[in-house]
Amino acid sequence: MTLYEDLKWRGLIQDISDEELINKLNNEKLTFYIGTDPTADSMHIGHYSSFLISKRLAKYGHKPILLVGGATGLIGDPKPTAERPMITKEEVEKNIEGLTKQAKEIFGFEVVNNYDWIKDINVIDFLRDYGKYFNVGYMLAKDKVKSRMETGITYAEFSYMILQALDFMHLYQTKNCVLQVAGSDQWGNITSGIELIRRKLDKTAYGMVMPLVTDSNGVKFGKTEGNALWLDKNKTSSYELYQYLINLEDSMIISYLKKLTFLSKEEIEEIEKRHNEKPELREAHKVLAREIITDLHGKEEYEKAIKISDALFKGNFSELNNEELEEAFKGREIKNIELNRNVLDILVEMNVATSKRQAREFISNNSIEIKGQKINQMDQIIDENNLTNGTYLIIKRGKKNYYVAKKV
Repeated sequence: MTLYEDLKWRGLIQDISDEELINKLNNEKLTFYIGTDPTADSMHIGHYSSFLISKRLAKYGHKPILLVGGATGLIGDPKPTAERPMITKEEVEKNIEGLTKQAKEIFGFEVVNNYDWIKDINVIDFLRDYGKYFNVGYMLAKDKVKSRMETGITYAEFSYMILQALDFMHLYQTKNCVLQVAGSDQWGNITSGIELIRRKLDKTAYGMVMPLVTDSNGVKFGKTEGNALWLDKNKTSSYELYQYLINLEDSMIISYLKKLTFLSKEEIEEIEKRHNEKPELREAHKVLAREIITDLHGKEEYEKAIKISDALFKGNFSELNNEELEEAFKGREIKNIELNRNVLDILVEMNVATSKRQAREFISNNSIEIKGQKINQMDQIIDENNLTNGTYLIIKRGKKNYYVAKKV
């Protein structure tokens, strides 16, 4: 199977600018780039799906460049529905530092910053040397611009397309970069760059976009309750990422294995067969989690995510150290609690029960558990012996409800 055939089988090709690109991908070594604007100091899992295609090309000998948009990030790529909030230069600089470090560590890409070549272009040169190559009718026909015509689009956002085209031409001239790769929402910007290179340099460049990775409802991969899943493990732990991946919908899991792992066609088809026979085992989900977390953070982080998940499932927290416990309960309210007090008072203070009456009901029904032991006495005193690792008081109510506090 050729590189292009593999990309097609995985569902990673939505559009290419020229059929000639197929032969070049299969038989030549191309320099290509993928870009991201520094809207945060870490990439998120949505970036991962796009950046993986770059790693695939690199495995076949093509040379990737990551462009971090220090200049374009100050303008903002037009969103389909509303103007993107402006961020300060200080924020952009901080974000560039984080993204550059992350890109080199995770992906091993050469990183460039378009602020380096755009900052010295004055407005007259911008309009004469680049703006004159863009017909307004051509720009208005682009999907991102067209979608904003009713709600309004500022000139700053409107000019973003020219800046990205300028980037492509600069990399073409300085690094022999002949291909831009991105998600499908960047098609209009990519073709604008190809057109600028054709008209200004009389040269041929290429573009390739992949479908955006979404769930069955069209929601972007990694968007959960309005929060991004970050590639920085200090912002999104490997355990949190594991929980997200293990709970993905069954109908999409094989598609995700194709697009988000380096497993072979034969391996994925075998997993698909077993998944269809026994989907309740979630084997395909576990494989996806293993491949992504190991690729991003290494084998130890994946094994830690499994360890935390098993401890939560079994309620056996003594196997976890304090750092792992903090990961397991990240995002939950962890109160400070005074010990050597009646269990009924503790249950109410930790919001396990709304009242002492309800607390008594829970205990009577054998619903309360601490350190694997059922609490069955209304007058039991909670003390140091009930703490996990001498620090955390972890109360389990029912099968899945956990409440955590730290001793004062």
